[in-house]
Amino acid sequence: MEAGATAGSWVLVLSLWGTVVGGQNLTAQIGKPLVLNCKGAPRKPPQQLEWKLNTGRTEAWKVLSPQGDAWDSVARVLPNGSLLLPAIGIQDEGTFRCRARSRKGKESKSNYQVRVYQIPGKPEIVDPASELKAGVPNKVVEEKGSKKLLFPQVGTCVSEGGYPAGTLSWHLDGKPLIPDGKGVSVKEETRRHPETGLFTLQSELMVTPAREGAPHPTFSCSFIPGLPRRRALHTAPIQLSPDPVTLEEVQLVVEPEGGAVAPGGTVTLTCKASTQPPPQIHWIKDGTPLPLPSSPVLLLPEVGPQDQGTYSCVATHPSHGPQESRAVSISIIETGEEGPTAGSVGGPGLGTLALALGILGGLGAAALLIGVIVWQRWQRQGKERKAPENQEEEEEERAELNQSEEPEAAQSSAGGP
Repeated sequence: MEAGATAGSWVLVLSLWGTVVGGQNLTAQIGKPLVLNCKGAPRKPPQQLEWKLNTGRTEAWKVLSPQGDAWDSVARVLPNGSLLLPAIGIQDEGTFRCRARSRKGKESKSNYQVRVYQIPGKPEIVDPASELKAGVPNKVVEEKGSKKLLFPQVGTCVSEGGYPAGTLSWHLDGKPLIPDGKGVSVKEETRRHPETGLFTLQSELMVTPAREGAPHPTFSCSFIPGLPRRRALHTAPIQLSPDPVTLEEVQLVVEPEGGAVAPGGTVTLTCKASTQPPPQIHWIKDGTPLPLPSSPVLLLPEVGPQDQGTYSCVATHPSHGPQESRAVSISIIETGEEGPTAGSVGGPGLGTLALALGILGGLGAAALLIGVIVWQRWQRQGKERKAPENQEEEEEERAELNQSEEPEAAQSSAGGP
Protein backbone atom coordinates (compact mmCIF):
# COMPACT_ATOMS: atom_id res chain seq x y z
CA MET A 1 0.00 0.00 0.00
CA GLU A 2 1.46 3.39 -0.97
CA ALA A 3 2.15 6.18 1.53
CA GLY A 4 -0.47 8.41 -0.06
CA ALA A 5 -3.38 6.13 0.76
CA THR A 6 -6.90 7.52 0.33
CA ALA A 7 -8.11 9.56 3.33
CA GLY A 8 -10.40 7.63 5.60
CA SER A 9 -9.14 4.16 4.58
CA TRP A 10 -7.56 1.91 7.12
CA VAL A 11 -6.01 -1.51 7.30
CA LEU A 12 -5.91 -3.66 10.40
CA VAL A 13 -3.10 -6.20 10.87
CA LEU A 14 -2.56 -8.35 13.93
CA SER A 15 1.01 -8.96 15.07
CA LEU A 16 2.85 -10.01 18.17
CA TRP A 17 2.87 -6.39 19.30
CA GLY A 18 -0.88 -5.96 19.09
CA THR A 19 -2.71 -3.87 16.50
CA VAL A 20 -0.54 -2.63 13.67
CA VAL A 21 -2.21 0.00 11.52
CA GLY A 22 -1.29 1.63 8.26
CA GLY A 23 -3.61 4.42 7.20
CA GLN A 24 -5.04 7.65 8.45
CA ASN A 25 -8.17 6.88 10.56
CA LEU A 26 -8.24 4.04 13.03
CA THR A 27 -9.90 2.82 16.20
CA ALA A 28 -8.38 0.80 19.01
CA GLN A 29 -9.92 -0.91 22.02
CA ILE A 30 -9.13 0.60 25.39
CA GLY A 31 -6.48 -1.31 27.31
CA LYS A 32 -5.10 -3.11 24.26
CA PRO A 33 -1.62 -2.50 22.74
CA LEU A 34 -1.43 -0.41 19.56
CA VAL A 35 1.47 -0.29 17.04
CA LEU A 36 1.74 2.49 14.43
CA ASN A 37 4.04 1.98 11.44
CA CYS A 38 6.33 4.73 10.27
CA LYS A 39 6.37 4.38 6.50
CA GLY A 40 9.63 4.74 4.68
CA ALA A 41 11.77 4.24 7.77
CA PRO A 42 14.73 1.84 7.54
CA ARG A 43 14.00 -1.39 9.35
CA LYS A 44 17.36 -1.36 11.10
CA PRO A 45 19.36 1.39 12.77
CA PRO A 46 20.73 3.84 12.09
CA GLN A 47 17.38 5.53 11.36
CA GLN A 48 16.43 9.07 10.71
CA LEU A 49 12.82 9.40 11.93
CA GLU A 50 10.75 11.37 14.35
CA TRP A 51 7.33 10.80 15.95
CA LYS A 52 5.14 13.71 17.00
CA LEU A 53 2.04 13.14 19.22
CA ASN A 54 -0.80 15.49 20.03
CA THR A 55 -3.18 13.70 22.42
CA GLY A 56 -5.14 14.23 25.59
CA ARG A 57 -1.97 13.69 27.56
CA THR A 58 -0.08 16.57 25.93
CA GLU A 59 -0.55 20.30 25.89
CA ALA A 60 1.54 20.59 22.73
CA TRP A 61 3.27 18.24 20.32
CA LYS A 62 5.28 15.52 22.04
CA VAL A 63 8.39 14.41 20.10
CA LEU A 64 9.78 10.85 20.29
CA SER A 65 12.77 9.39 18.42
CA PRO A 66 14.73 6.11 18.44
CA GLN A 67 17.61 7.83 20.15
CA GLY A 68 15.40 9.36 22.86
CA ASP A 69 13.97 7.86 25.99
CA ALA A 70 10.61 6.16 26.19
CA TRP A 71 7.63 8.27 27.25
CA ASP A 72 7.04 6.61 30.61
CA SER A 73 4.71 3.67 30.04
CA VAL A 74 2.68 5.57 27.45
CA ALA A 75 4.66 5.11 24.23
CA ARG A 76 8.08 4.20 22.87
CA VAL A 77 9.76 3.81 19.47
CA LEU A 78 10.52 0.23 18.44
CA PRO A 79 13.75 -0.84 16.70
CA ASN A 80 11.97 -0.96 13.32
CA GLY A 81 10.80 2.64 13.76
CA SER A 82 7.17 1.83 14.67
CA LEU A 83 5.49 3.47 17.66
CA LEU A 84 4.15 1.24 20.42
CA LEU A 85 1.42 2.20 22.89
CA PRO A 86 1.36 -0.76 25.35
CA ALA A 87 -2.14 -0.06 26.75
CA ILE A 88 -4.01 2.66 24.89
CA GLY A 89 -6.46 4.73 26.89
CA ILE A 90 -9.00 7.48 26.42
CA GLN A 91 -6.30 10.14 26.88
CA ASP A 92 -4.35 8.68 23.97
CA GLU A 93 -6.95 9.76 21.43
CA GLY A 94 -5.47 12.29 19.05
CA THR A 95 -3.04 12.79 16.17
CA PHE A 96 0.16 10.78 15.56
CA ARG A 97 2.68 11.83 12.86
CA CYS A 98 5.91 10.22 11.72
CA ARG A 99 8.55 11.68 9.39
CA ALA A 100 11.31 9.37 8.18
CA ARG A 101 14.20 9.55 5.72
CA SER A 102 15.42 6.46 3.92
CA ARG A 103 19.08 5.63 3.36
CA LYS A 104 18.71 6.99 -0.14
CA GLY A 105 17.46 10.31 1.26
CA LYS A 106 13.82 9.89 0.36
CA GLU A 107 11.51 11.45 2.96
CA SER A 108 8.16 9.83 3.93
CA LYS A 109 5.41 10.98 6.21
CA SER A 110 2.70 9.08 8.06
CA ASN A 111 -0.33 10.66 9.68
CA TYR A 112 -2.81 8.84 11.98
CA GLN A 113 -5.99 9.99 13.67
CA VAL A 114 -6.63 7.61 16.55
CA ARG A 115 -9.89 7.04 18.39
CA VAL A 116 -10.50 4.51 21.13
CA TYR A 117 -13.57 2.50 22.10
CA GLN A 118 -14.82 0.22 24.84
CA ILE A 119 -17.58 -2.30 24.29
CA PRO A 120 -20.12 -1.99 27.14
CA GLY A 121 -21.84 -4.86 28.81
CA LYS A 122 -24.99 -6.21 27.23
CA PRO A 123 -27.83 -3.75 27.86
CA GLU A 124 -30.58 -4.82 30.22
CA ILE A 125 -34.17 -3.73 30.85
CA VAL A 126 -34.59 -3.14 34.58
CA ASP A 127 -37.87 -2.69 36.47
CA PRO A 128 -39.99 -3.89 33.54
CA ALA A 129 -43.73 -3.45 33.77
CA SER A 130 -45.87 -6.56 33.91
CA GLU A 131 -48.87 -5.09 32.14
CA LEU A 132 -50.01 -2.04 30.23
CA LYS A 133 -53.33 -0.28 29.98
CA ALA A 134 -54.40 0.10 26.39
CA GLY A 135 -55.94 3.41 25.41
CA VAL A 136 -55.49 5.04 28.81
CA PRO A 137 -55.86 8.82 28.48
CA ASN A 138 -52.62 10.70 29.08
CA LYS A 139 -52.30 12.31 32.48
CA VAL A 140 -51.34 15.97 32.46
CA VAL A 141 -49.35 17.41 35.36
CA GLU A 142 -47.96 20.86 36.01
CA GLU A 143 -44.19 21.07 36.23
CA LYS A 144 -42.40 24.40 36.64
CA GLY A 145 -45.29 26.31 35.14
CA SER A 146 -45.59 24.08 32.05
CA LYS A 147 -47.81 21.11 31.31
CA LYS A 148 -46.23 17.68 31.01
CA LEU A 149 -47.73 14.40 29.84
CA LEU A 150 -47.22 11.21 31.82
CA PHE A 151 -47.38 7.75 30.27
CA PRO A 152 -47.40 4.21 31.66
CA GLN A 153 -43.81 3.02 32.14
CA VAL A 154 -42.56 0.00 30.19
CA GLY A 155 -39.11 -0.20 31.77
CA THR A 156 -35.62 1.31 31.88
CA CYS A 157 -32.86 0.18 29.52
CA VAL A 158 -29.35 0.40 31.03
CA SER A 159 -25.94 0.15 29.30
CA GLU A 160 -22.79 0.40 31.43
CA GLY A 161 -19.07 0.76 30.72
CA GLY A 162 -19.05 1.96 27.13
CA TYR A 163 -16.92 4.47 25.25
CA PRO A 164 -17.80 6.64 23.44
CA ALA A 165 -21.24 7.12 24.88
CA GLY A 166 -23.31 5.71 22.02
CA THR A 167 -27.12 5.69 22.11
CA LEU A 168 -30.00 3.48 23.23
CA SER A 169 -33.02 2.79 21.06
CA TRP A 170 -36.31 0.97 21.67
CA HIS A 171 -38.26 -1.42 19.48
CA LEU A 172 -41.87 -2.61 19.58
CA ASP A 173 -42.50 -5.97 17.94
CA GLY A 174 -39.22 -5.55 16.06
CA LYS A 175 -39.97 -2.07 14.73
CA PRO A 176 -38.26 1.14 15.96
CA LEU A 177 -40.19 3.23 18.46
CA ILE A 178 -39.95 6.95 17.75
CA PRO A 179 -40.88 9.32 20.63
CA ASP A 180 -43.77 11.51 19.53
CA GLY A 181 -44.94 13.05 22.81
CA LYS A 182 -48.40 11.52 22.34
CA GLY A 183 -48.23 7.77 22.85
CA VAL A 184 -44.46 7.25 23.12
CA SER A 185 -42.12 9.10 25.46
CA VAL A 186 -38.45 8.43 26.29
CA LYS A 187 -36.49 9.91 29.17
CA GLU A 188 -32.71 9.56 28.71
CA GLU A 189 -29.80 10.04 31.10
CA THR A 190 -26.04 9.82 30.47
CA ARG A 191 -23.42 9.58 33.23
CA ARG A 192 -19.62 9.39 32.96
CA HIS A 193 -17.39 7.69 35.50
CA PRO A 194 -15.03 10.29 37.03
CA GLU A 195 -12.01 7.91 37.02
CA THR A 196 -12.37 5.56 34.06
CA GLY A 197 -14.19 8.00 31.77
CA LEU A 198 -16.60 5.25 30.67
CA PHE A 199 -20.29 6.01 30.13
CA THR A 200 -23.50 4.66 31.64
CA LEU A 201 -26.67 5.20 29.64
CA GLN A 202 -30.26 4.97 30.84
CA SER A 203 -33.39 5.19 28.72
CA GLU A 204 -36.82 5.06 30.35
CA LEU A 205 -39.63 4.14 27.96
CA MET A 206 -43.23 5.17 28.59
CA VAL A 207 -45.93 4.03 26.18
CA THR A 208 -49.70 4.19 25.91
CA PRO A 209 -50.52 1.26 23.60
CA ALA A 210 -53.21 1.74 20.98
CA ARG A 211 -56.47 -0.11 21.56
CA GLU A 212 -56.10 -1.87 18.22
CA GLY A 213 -52.48 -2.84 18.96
CA ALA A 214 -51.11 -6.31 19.57
CA PRO A 215 -52.66 -8.08 22.59
CA HIS A 216 -49.18 -8.98 23.93
CA PRO A 217 -46.69 -6.30 22.77
CA THR A 218 -42.98 -7.20 22.80
CA PHE A 219 -40.40 -4.54 23.66
CA SER A 220 -36.62 -4.64 23.26
CA CYS A 221 -33.73 -2.20 23.62
CA SER A 222 -30.48 -1.86 21.63
CA PHE A 223 -27.16 -0.15 22.25
CA ILE A 224 -25.82 1.63 19.16
CA PRO A 225 -22.03 2.29 19.39
CA GLY A 226 -20.75 5.80 18.84
CA LEU A 227 -18.20 4.58 16.28
CA PRO A 228 -18.89 3.14 12.82
CA ARG A 229 -18.46 -0.50 11.96
CA ARG A 230 -19.30 -1.61 15.47
CA ARG A 231 -22.11 -4.05 16.02
CA ALA A 232 -25.17 -3.09 18.03
CA LEU A 233 -25.98 -4.92 21.24
CA HIS A 234 -29.53 -6.02 22.00
CA THR A 235 -31.41 -6.82 25.18
CA ALA A 236 -33.58 -9.84 25.68
CA PRO A 237 -37.14 -8.88 24.65
CA ILE A 238 -39.86 -8.48 27.24
CA GLN A 239 -43.51 -9.26 26.55
CA LEU A 240 -46.20 -7.40 28.41
CA SER A 241 -49.83 -8.23 28.87
CA PRO A 242 -52.52 -5.57 28.55
CA ASP A 243 -54.17 -4.61 31.80
CA PRO A 244 -57.42 -6.55 32.07
CA VAL A 245 -60.48 -4.34 31.81
CA THR A 246 -62.93 -4.84 34.65
CA LEU A 247 -66.51 -4.45 33.54
CA GLU A 248 -68.85 -2.93 36.07
CA GLU A 249 -72.32 -4.37 36.45
CA VAL A 250 -74.33 -3.90 33.28
CA GLN A 251 -77.54 -2.00 34.02
CA LEU A 252 -80.73 -2.14 31.98
CA VAL A 253 -83.12 0.80 32.31
CA VAL A 254 -86.68 0.61 30.91
CA GLU A 255 -89.03 3.49 30.18
CA PRO A 256 -91.82 3.61 31.20
CA GLU A 257 -90.76 2.24 34.54
CA GLY A 258 -92.02 -1.27 35.13
CA GLY A 259 -92.33 -2.07 31.44
CA ALA A 260 -96.13 -1.81 31.30
CA VAL A 261 -97.41 0.19 28.33
CA ALA A 262 -100.74 0.81 26.64
CA PRO A 263 -101.27 -0.67 23.18
CA GLY A 264 -99.50 1.47 20.57
CA GLY A 265 -97.21 3.09 23.14
CA THR A 266 -93.40 3.31 23.05
CA VAL A 267 -90.88 1.47 25.23
CA THR A 268 -87.19 2.49 25.45
CA LEU A 269 -84.59 0.07 26.78
CA THR A 270 -81.13 1.50 27.62
CA CYS A 271 -78.10 -0.71 28.37
CA LYS A 272 -75.51 1.05 30.55
CA ALA A 273 -71.91 -0.26 30.79
CA SER A 274 -69.40 2.34 32.05
CA THR A 275 -66.26 0.88 30.43
CA GLN A 276 -63.61 2.40 28.16
CA PRO A 277 -63.50 1.71 25.31
CA PRO A 278 -67.28 1.21 25.07
CA PRO A 279 -68.22 -2.47 24.71
CA GLN A 280 -70.34 -4.03 22.00
CA ILE A 281 -74.02 -4.16 23.05
CA HIS A 282 -76.42 -6.85 21.77
CA TRP A 283 -80.00 -7.62 22.77
CA ILE A 284 -81.80 -10.79 23.81
CA LYS A 285 -85.56 -11.43 23.87
CA ASP A 286 -86.97 -14.49 25.61
CA GLY A 287 -83.50 -16.09 25.53
CA THR A 288 -82.98 -15.57 21.78
CA PRO A 289 -80.48 -12.98 20.41
CA LEU A 290 -82.11 -10.29 18.29
CA PRO A 291 -80.54 -9.80 14.81
CA LEU A 292 -79.74 -6.13 15.40
CA PRO A 293 -76.52 -4.10 15.09
CA SER A 294 -74.66 -3.20 18.27
CA SER A 295 -76.42 -0.35 20.07
CA PRO A 296 -76.86 0.66 23.73
CA VAL A 297 -80.51 1.67 23.08
CA LEU A 298 -83.40 -0.55 21.94
CA LEU A 299 -86.54 1.35 20.89
CA LEU A 300 -89.91 -0.40 20.66
CA PRO A 301 -92.39 1.97 18.95
CA GLU A 302 -96.12 1.19 18.65
CA VAL A 303 -95.91 -1.75 21.03
CA GLY A 304 -98.16 -4.67 20.17
CA PRO A 305 -98.66 -8.21 21.49
CA GLN A 306 -95.66 -9.40 19.50
CA ASP A 307 -93.39 -7.09 21.55
CA GLN A 308 -94.34 -8.57 24.90
CA GLY A 309 -91.69 -10.71 26.57
CA THR A 310 -88.49 -10.69 28.63
CA TYR A 311 -85.56 -8.53 27.44
CA SER A 312 -81.90 -8.32 28.46
CA CYS A 313 -78.67 -6.88 26.99
CA VAL A 314 -75.16 -8.36 26.68
CA ALA A 315 -72.02 -6.15 26.88
CA THR A 316 -68.84 -7.59 25.31
CA HIS A 317 -65.38 -5.96 25.68
CA PRO A 318 -62.40 -6.96 23.48
CA SER A 319 -60.31 -7.98 26.50
CA HIS A 320 -63.20 -9.31 28.57
CA GLY A 321 -65.91 -11.90 28.13
CA PRO A 322 -69.60 -11.07 27.63
CA GLN A 323 -71.64 -9.85 30.58
CA GLU A 324 -75.44 -9.96 30.63
CA SER A 325 -77.77 -7.59 32.43
CA ARG A 326 -80.80 -8.50 34.50
CA ALA A 327 -83.98 -9.21 32.57
CA VAL A 328 -87.03 -6.96 32.39
CA SER A 329 -90.53 -7.84 31.22
CA ILE A 330 -92.52 -5.80 28.74
CA SER A 331 -96.34 -6.16 28.81
CA ILE A 332 -99.41 -4.40 27.46
CA ILE A 333 -102.02 -2.81 29.73
CA GLU A 334 -105.44 -4.25 28.70
CA THR A 335 -108.64 -2.14 29.25
CA GLY A 336 -111.92 -4.11 29.81
CA GLU A 337 -115.59 -3.15 30.44
CA GLU A 338 -115.16 -3.24 34.20
CA GLY A 339 -112.18 -0.90 34.09
CA PRO A 340 -108.51 -1.13 33.30
CA THR A 341 -106.58 -4.13 34.57
CA ALA A 342 -102.83 -4.47 34.23
CA GLY A 343 -101.28 -7.61 32.81
CA SER A 344 -98.34 -9.43 34.27
CA VAL A 345 -95.30 -7.16 34.30
CA GLY A 346 -91.91 -7.99 35.63
CA GLY A 347 -89.29 -5.67 37.04
CA PRO A 348 -88.81 -3.45 40.04
CA GLY A 349 -91.77 -1.15 39.09
CA LEU A 350 -94.39 -3.72 40.12
CA GLY A 351 -92.77 -4.24 43.50
CA THR A 352 -92.88 -0.50 44.14
CA LEU A 353 -96.53 -0.29 43.03
CA ALA A 354 -97.54 -3.21 45.24
CA LEU A 355 -95.72 -1.72 48.21
CA ALA A 356 -97.44 1.64 47.71
CA LEU A 357 -100.89 0.01 47.47
CA GLY A 358 -100.17 -2.03 50.59
CA ILE A 359 -99.19 1.08 52.52
CA LEU A 360 -102.28 2.97 51.38
CA GLY A 361 -104.54 0.03 52.30
CA GLY A 362 -102.99 -0.21 55.74
CA LEU A 363 -103.41 3.51 56.34
CA GLY A 364 -107.09 3.30 55.28
CA ALA A 365 -107.80 0.39 57.62
CA ALA A 366 -106.09 2.19 60.49
CA ALA A 367 -108.12 5.35 59.84
CA LEU A 368 -111.40 3.34 59.81
CA LEU A 369 -110.53 1.61 63.08
CA ILE A 370 -109.69 4.91 64.74
CA GLY A 371 -113.01 6.36 63.52
CA VAL A 372 -115.00 3.47 65.03
CA ILE A 373 -113.23 3.82 68.36
CA VAL A 374 -113.83 7.57 68.47
CA TRP A 375 -117.55 7.10 67.58
CA GLN A 376 -118.05 4.49 70.32
CA ARG A 377 -116.39 6.72 72.88
CA TRP A 378 -118.59 9.64 71.87
CA GLN A 379 -121.75 7.51 72.22
CA ARG A 380 -120.72 6.37 75.72
CA GLN A 381 -120.06 9.93 76.89
CA GLY A 382 -123.50 10.99 75.56
CA LYS A 383 -125.31 8.36 77.63
CA GLU A 384 -123.42 9.31 80.74
CA ARG A 385 -124.53 12.94 80.33
CA LYS A 386 -128.22 11.94 79.94
CA ALA A 387 -128.38 9.71 83.05
CA PRO A 388 -128.13 12.55 85.69
CA GLU A 389 -130.73 14.63 83.90
CA ASN A 390 -133.30 11.78 84.03
CA GLN A 391 -132.79 11.32 87.80
CA GLU A 392 -133.53 15.00 88.49
CA GLU A 393 -136.77 14.86 86.46
CA GLU A 394 -138.01 11.79 88.42
CA GLU A 395 -137.33 13.49 91.77
CA GLU A 396 -139.26 16.59 90.66
CA GLU A 397 -142.23 14.44 89.57
CA ARG A 398 -142.24 12.62 92.93
CA ALA A 399 -142.22 15.95 94.79
CA GLU A 400 -145.19 17.25 92.78
CA LEU A 401 -147.18 14.03 93.47
CA ASN A 402 -146.50 14.29 97.19
CA GLN A 403 -147.73 17.90 97.26
CA SER A 404 -150.98 17.00 95.47
CA GLU A 405 -151.73 14.08 97.87
CA GLU A 406 -151.35 16.18 101.03
CA PRO A 407 -154.34 18.61 100.33
CA GLU A 408 -156.56 15.72 99.42
CA ALA A 409 -155.84 14.01 102.70
CA ALA A 410 -156.61 17.21 104.65
CA GLN A 411 -159.98 17.61 102.95
CA SER A 412 -160.96 14.06 103.71
CA SER A 413 -160.24 14.54 107.41
CA ALA A 414 -162.22 17.81 107.59
CA GLY A 415 -165.43 16.29 106.15
CA GLY A 416 -165.55 13.39 108.59
CA PRO A 417 -168.01 12.93 111.56
